[in-house]
Amino acid sequence: MAVHYVVDAADVPEGGHAEVKVGGRSIGIYRIGGQFYALNNYCPHQGAPMCAGLVSGTTLPSEVYQYEYGRVGEIIRCPWHGWEFDIKTGKSLFSEKIWVKTYAVEVSGGKVGIVMEG
Repeated sequence: MAVHYVVDAADVPEGGHAEVKVGGRSIGIYRIGGQFYALNNYCPHQGAPMCAGLVSGTTLPSEVYQYEYGRVGEIIRCPWHGWEFDIKTGKSLFSEKIWVKTYAVEVSGGKVGIVMEG
């Protein structure tokens, strides 16, 4: 496995993201709670650029006629069709069978690196 250092940690603000290219792949690096996460910039539904999607929260399980909103800043919504994914895991919020590819992230010397297989 190789680590590709692609961006300065200071260039990814809390709650924000940076889009980078690694090995021909477009990848979004997100900073949530001081931690970095990397997602493939490609929606599994129809290929929308995930980095163009809204980062927000989502409704949580709640009682009838009550709408609890939570996980603010942890959910990315596909810009084309609104499919929601957990930024930390890449898992969709609606099906266990659908996800966005994630990559391990390493931070060293103030640089954010993406761990790529092969």
